[in-house]
Amino acid sequence: MGSEGPKAVTIHINGFKKFQGIAENPTETVVNNLKAYVERRGLPAGVTLGSCTVLEAAGDGALPTLLKTLESSISQTNSNNEQVIWIHVGVNSGSSKFALERRAVNEATFLCPDQLGWQPQQIPVVLEDGGISRSRQTSLSTEAILKFLKKKGFDVVISDDAGRFVCNYVYYHSLRFAEQKGHKSLFVHVPLFSTIDEDTQMQFVATLFEAVASTC
Repeated sequence: MGSEGPKAVTIHINGFKKFQGIAENPTETVVNNLKAYVERRGLPAGVTLGSCTVLEAAGDGALPTLLKTLESSISQTNSNNEQVIWIHVGVNSGSSKFALERRAVNEATFLCPDQLGWQPQQIPVVLEDGGISRSRQTSLSTEAILKFLKKKGFDVVISDDAGRFVCNYVYYHSLRFAEQKGHKSLFVHVPLFSTIDEDTQMQFVATLFEAVASTC
């Protein structure tokens, strides 16, 4: 028997708290305000907004919280036909565009300590995955998502370098978890509100949900 209607898609999202040099993280504001925004705007048929979580901008010390957050999406899954997607949003203070991160690298090299004081240098994010040259790539079609977003008027690019700081650290763990559980994961870098205002960023994330769902 073929499936009837659109496939159910549940999208979970996380942002980050402040960190060195970023006193107010735009992703914390966006994620905290997203449920109310989506309730007013609505989502495409079959798409549900799952958890909205704000994480410490930290690596190893915040890992138990990250893994617990990822695991929680399994207990919330209602159907074998449901596609679970994780969207992670982080700020790139030097950027003027939105960036879809295509991959993460198994390397943690923090140029400054994270919010819990950890500053690794050239160590694997996941030791059992081997060396720091290993990378993981999202199974979502970044090209299709890019095309959708550009048609809606957003200034967005595809990136193959999520850095080696907390964003890459979280994304690598998420991609690994997604592969194990049959989920999908995508990291998106956003500019500061002083570069792209809050309302536009809220619109972008809501449209990103539509774009991601359309590729499933």
